[in-house]
Amino acid sequence: MGGNEQAAGTAGAGRRRGSDYAVLSRTVSEHGLLRRRPVHYTVRIGVTLSLLAAAWTAFVLIGPSWWQLLTAAVLAGLFTQTAFIGHDAGHRQISERERINALIGRVHGDLLVGLGFGWWVEKHDRHHAHPNQEGKDPDIAGAALAFSREQALRRRRGPARWLARSQAWLFFPMLLLEAFHLHVASARRVLGKTVPVRGRVLEGGLLALHFGGYLAIVLVVLTPLQALCFILVHQGLFGLYMGCAFAPNHKGMPVLEEGAKAGFLRRQVLTSRNVRGGPLTDLVLGGLNYQIEHHLFPSMPRPNLRRAQPLVRAACERYGLAYHETGIVRSYAEVLRHLNRVGGPLRPELEY
Repeated sequence: MGGNEQAAGTAGAGRRRGSDYAVLSRTVSEHGLLRRRPVHYTVRIGVTLSLLAAAWTAFVLIGPSWWQLLTAAVLAGLFTQTAFIGHDAGHRQISERERINALIGRVHGDLLVGLGFGWWVEKHDRHHAHPNQEGKDPDIAGAALAFSREQALRRRRGPARWLARSQAWLFFPMLLLEAFHLHVASARRVLGKTVPVRGRVLEGGLLALHFGGYLAIVLVVLTPLQALCFILVHQGLFGLYMGCAFAPNHKGMPVLEEGAKAGFLRRQVLTSRNVRGGPLTDLVLGGLNYQIEHHLFPSMPRPNLRRAQPLVRAACERYGLAYHETGIVRSYAEVLRHLNRVGGPLRPELEY
């Protein structure tokens, strides 16, 4: 069944059982899964920051060497883990107090990895409200990829057409540019006039400190050519890791038409994909492998998502909702198949 048909088929059921999510939410709350986990996050933040400091210390001690490309790869992984903490802070998973979450988010986002926390929260909140819905989800509104046939057919000429018809083959190479895109988008928001002056000064100052310090340490320690290669490898792998962590969440799942109506529970479940795995998968993907649970309860602390899974799965079975979970390799295969199918009408050598 297509995504729009699924949404339409479940919209009526959503009106008949408007309290489905309320029942599930009560059950989850009774199990204590919405309570914050300050000890867990204190340890996680401490370990992550310690490893980040150790990696930069090693960078300085190694000096001008091509072995620094290995350091770049290590730092790419640590930058992504740091960004995951910023993600959790943006969802108010870490503390009950908004100021503490904002402080942690700005430090881990703006200062440590150069991603605008305010820009990301505003964009990500819109995504959570309407995941995979055309005209409302900013994550499927970009110019780089087409997520539905309608989007692909609007790209009839030029580079946009070439990208759309070849997007399945270009997907992973394009992720190497994702970090650069996120940095530019963050800077644009700070420089724009939609942000209050106080926010622009605060966030702009932190971003300036990040990029100034980053470029200074790299250019002082390495030769110009080594510095260039280090930045390309580090930022390329950072973007690739980030993209690979977020890609399985919704890409390849049903895309809802702009006017499609569906209840909150159904909208979040039908458009999300979980990735099966153990503690290592949880660590590598930052808990985003529990995407269904995360979308239903965005403020739920990351370590509680695994415990919430049986409750959410049981509710989906009870209400007749497809709970989609697959392995990591299969999740990427589903993403690529979807992108290839969407770009099909732009490949005249094949019949569609």
